[in-house]
Amino acid sequence: MTGGGSSIPEVRALLRVLAAGRDVAEIGTAFGEGAAAMAETARSVVTVERDPDRAAVARKRLADLRNVELLEGEWREALRGRGPFGLFFFDAGPAYEFDAALELLGPGGLLVKDDLTPGRPVHGDPVREFLLRDPRLVAAEVLTTPSSAAIVAVRRG
Repeated sequence: MTGGGSSIPEVRALLRVLAAGRDVAEIGTAFGEGAAAMAETARSVVTVERDPDRAAVARKRLADLRNVELLEGEWREALRGRGPFGLFFFDAGPAYEFDAALELLGPGGLLVKDDLTPGRPVHGDPVREFLLRDPRLVAAEVLTTPSSAAIVAVRRG
């Protein structure tokens, strides 16, 4: 949907709402637009980008935001020993990494995955199968635009 560059305005608006008062983790910082949006309402944001060029751009964009920490590298290593988080914005990485993300979420914590094509069946789609069928989660797929969707999942207590 976004080609891996930036979150769309509709997703940034959703993230602002979901981040309110929470400690947030984001993987896939890209150019920092999503992290900046969440920082407007979040208690804290830790965002991880593995691409050095994108991290450099994001570092400039996020430099004045005191509640944002930008880490560069592989997210599972960078976030080791951190958490629990109240919101985990999974903006990079394959579906098989969702288990590692869930380990960093506290009970009632939210996991968000965007850049989905709406209307696809759950069966055969590893992202939807995990987020919509995992018994540890309650989740819903929501349209962010007529041609894009996100899944918002809550970790059961």
